[in-house]
Amino acid sequence: MLKDHYELVILGGGPAGLSAGLYAARARIDHVLLEKGAPGGQVLNTDWVDNYPGFPEGLSGFDLAEKMTEHAKRFDVNIQYGDVETLELEDENNKSLKLDNGTIIKFDTLIICTGARPNTLNVPGEDELRGKGVSYCGTCDAPFYRNVHVAVIGGGDTAVEEADYLTRFASKVSIIHRRDELRATKIIQEMAYANEKIEFIWNSRVVSIEGDNAVKELKLIDNDGNTSTLAVEGVFILIGITPNNSCIPLELLKADQWGFIPVDNECRTSVQGVMAAGDIISKNVRQIVNAAGEGAVSVLSAEAYLNTHK
Repeated sequence: MLKDHYELVILGGGPAGLSAGLYAARARIDHVLLEKGAPGGQVLNTDWVDNYPGFPEGLSGFDLAEKMTEHAKRFDVNIQYGDVETLELEDENNKSLKLDNGTIIKFDTLIICTGARPNTLNVPGEDELRGKGVSYCGTCDAPFYRNVHVAVIGGGDTAVEEADYLTRFASKVSIIHRRDELRATKIIQEMAYANEKIEFIWNSRVVSIEGDNAVKELKLIDNDGNTSTLAVEGVFILIGITPNNSCIPLELLKADQWGFIPVDNECRTSVQGVMAAGDIISKNVRQIVNAAGEGAVSVLSAEAYLNTHK
């Protein structure tokens, strides 16, 4: 049951939101965590997590999300379900949101944890083989691809940097790019060109990802219409991410050119009493562990604001 006012509203139930909810509940802050789907966020779409502290054997993304949710519920985190339509943050003393069912909730502080989603190729085989050779994070999944041939899709800074990182594990990395030159900065390009384990496939795009229970090959087409196949055991799709910011007043929160929210070291935004955490914020590293940490920090900032203003 939703009330019409809370000391704190948390938007999103991914690792950042669940961590924030846990800290808010333990601090006895009158709060609500609003999630439009199932708690866990992008972690639910992660096949296996091998680098989250405290789980030396690793565990599935679904299991990690479930454990985070159970931990939150143990401390009676108030998780409610609804889709936020608009946020009103201009008046520091009269902040509110409107749900898609028309419900209006007022609050003193807000933590935005709406996350982001990886851009996809939208080709046959991508969804079916996600987590079975299809990945969107080289830093996360590189150790699973020791001594095998993998492909990286993209030509920007992130794609090329992660391709270089992958060579620490993979026997060979093929960068597939739809143009005839990289978009990455020159120094990153030079690093990749100097790496003997990286090859480049220019002017080409993936039209399908093949395999039964694991990636086996990619079907490619070049700009002249010629088709080919590339045998690989993994493909990393690194063509950018899109923030989940449809309800967020981007100009007010001084969002960057990609729509992510800048914050200070304490996860405070440019609007008093409004914090942000997780993949929605403007940063270079997007991992489960730092999202959870930012969720905790954001609650401490919210608590400090409440203590100062009440």
